[in-house]
Amino acid sequence: MNRYPPWKNLLVFGILLVSTIVALPNAFPVDPSLQISRTDGVAVDETTLTQVRTTLTEAGVTFLSAEIEGNSAVVRLEEADAQEGAQARLTEALGQNHVIALALAPRTPGWLDALGLEPMLLGLDLRGGVHFLYQVALDQAVEQYLETYESGLRTQFRERQIRFGDIRVVDSALQVPIIEPADMDRAEQIVRALDQGDQLIQLGQLTSRIIVDRVQVDGRPGFRVRLTESAIRERQDLAIEQNTVTMRNRINELGVAEAVVQRQGLDRILVELPGIQDPATAKRLLSSTATLEFRLVDHDNNAIEAERRGRAPLGSELFHRKEDGSAILLRREIVASGDQLLDAVSTYQQGQPVVRISLDSAGGRRMLDATIDNIGRNLAVVFIEDIPQMIERDGEQVPGPPQRREEVISDARINSALSSSFVIEGLSVFEARSLALLLRAGSLAAPISPIEESTIGPSLGQENIDRGIDAVMIGYLLVVVFIGLWYRLFGVLANVALAFNVVMLVALMSLIPGAALTLPGIAGIVLTVGMSVDANVLIFERIREELGNGNTPQASIRAGWDKAFITILDSNITTLIAAIVLFMFGTGPIKGFAVTLSIGIFTSLFTAIVVTRALVNFAYGSRPHVKTLSIGGHQLAAATP
Repeated sequence: MNRYPPWKNLLVFGILLVSTIVALPNAFPVDPSLQISRTDGVAVDETTLTQVRTTLTEAGVTFLSAEIEGNSAVVRLEEADAQEGAQARLTEALGQNHVIALALAPRTPGWLDALGLEPMLLGLDLRGGVHFLYQVALDQAVEQYLETYESGLRTQFRERQIRFGDIRVVDSALQVPIIEPADMDRAEQIVRALDQGDQLIQLGQLTSRIIVDRVQVDGRPGFRVRLTESAIRERQDLAIEQNTVTMRNRINELGVAEAVVQRQGLDRILVELPGIQDPATAKRLLSSTATLEFRLVDHDNNAIEAERRGRAPLGSELFHRKEDGSAILLRREIVASGDQLLDAVSTYQQGQPVVRISLDSAGGRRMLDATIDNIGRNLAVVFIEDIPQMIERDGEQVPGPPQRREEVISDARINSALSSSFVIEGLSVFEARSLALLLRAGSLAAPISPIEESTIGPSLGQENIDRGIDAVMIGYLLVVVFIGLWYRLFGVLANVALAFNVVMLVALMSLIPGAALTLPGIAGIVLTVGMSVDANVLIFERIREELGNGNTPQASIRAGWDKAFITILDSNITTLIAAIVLFMFGTGPIKGFAVTLSIGIFTSLFTAIVVTRALVNFAYGSRPHVKTLSIGGHQLAAATP
């Protein structure tokens, strides 16, 4: 007999019931809305919410509600066309300390919210979002690379007792002044030794990375160190590659699904963030070139006197503390830097927010050596950030040189030797989280400047959604009508299973973190519907073939599923392999198609092999002496056994 045991029927029913509940939030419409948040991470208060309501009322903007949700305020509007006007009014009223983002707010009932169920994520083409195009300052990438030579030269000159001036990078070249002309030959040996172990292999030969010229620097004899053309090109390519990876890591920290980060042309990077709720935070984290430097405090000189004179003593640099702006003198030598950072985690220690830092082995050794010799003195943490700037040129806003901000965020006494793991104190909760995120995601190899920024409104996304739903419904109805007419009762049962297939696919898309529906993803759903029907067609045709061979209806049903199983499995496995390849090597929308297709393969197998079989068992399993099956254009009767 064709019957499932009771536990199996309950299991199938339970899976379908749970899938329906999980997919239910997607059935509720969304409201065009505005999400208002502060740029400093502080929660929006009732005073701001009252100002929002007053501003919109005075502007004649009709809104459904304005409530605080989490740290942000959400204003639900009646029409999507009112979003941009309301956004402009609120931006003018609240100023630059607030971000007003276009969004879509779901009308999910409270009981579904209590279960933690949410609708599935939508891609940029469906939900709307922000689009950035950044230009990378490749010249500064070269200069930053040359700056890595500075500390080593100073150390070696001191060890060899060679007096030198202010070593610095000017116009993409490292200038090295030597005070005593008699030391030029020895100094040149040290400068040229920078090239050892730092060469390019071209056409099977070692080629120097640097060009060293004897020149006059600040009225003294010295050297001008430049990179070769091939080394410059290589460094610029590496800067673009590192910036792309770093920006992708930062976006992953933000938790944005289906984000696109890719190189465009020689010096540009494209970033698309679908459904982003706080574009100001995204822009700040993407654009910041942030790193750390650990330096010893200069206790031998007076910082206030150095600030009054406007210059620091030789061997030191003048900085200011972030908390109060007071002056502090730090040694030029960098004990460790952000390049040697392995991890940065925001946590609490004795009830206070801290950032726990982990350095690599080289950074840990330098930190250990420096702190062993300086117990009782102070170690400062310098936070360095290059902030993109826009300048006006010929009446247009164009990217200008970034503004560098260097602040001492911590100045603590060394009580014992430090190694590769320690904490940074004296930060607020927001500062600790932001600093840990920036450092953990990595620093940019070169500053970037936004040259194009646009927002794709949810209204356009809703139009795409409506068209996609229409396409799915038309395709689904055509399949339903054809299968119902051709296979009669079996076709009707297959259509019921087909509906559950779509429900299960939507439920899984809602549950899987990072899975987002895009326009190509909707195409994947349509393809899934066709694949599910294809599996049922194979089974039904096998049943008809068995009936034609004279088998009983019950034996034909059993043989239909058993004999068609391998064929169905083979065809789905090959499709799954193609979907996996698309996901591995595709980007953006292609990945969205691959995700829905992969999930659809598993749901199609389950509904075609298990759900449809369960429905057929309910229809025919309790009828041992059935003579005919409604599975074609006419009633097919089996031969009498």
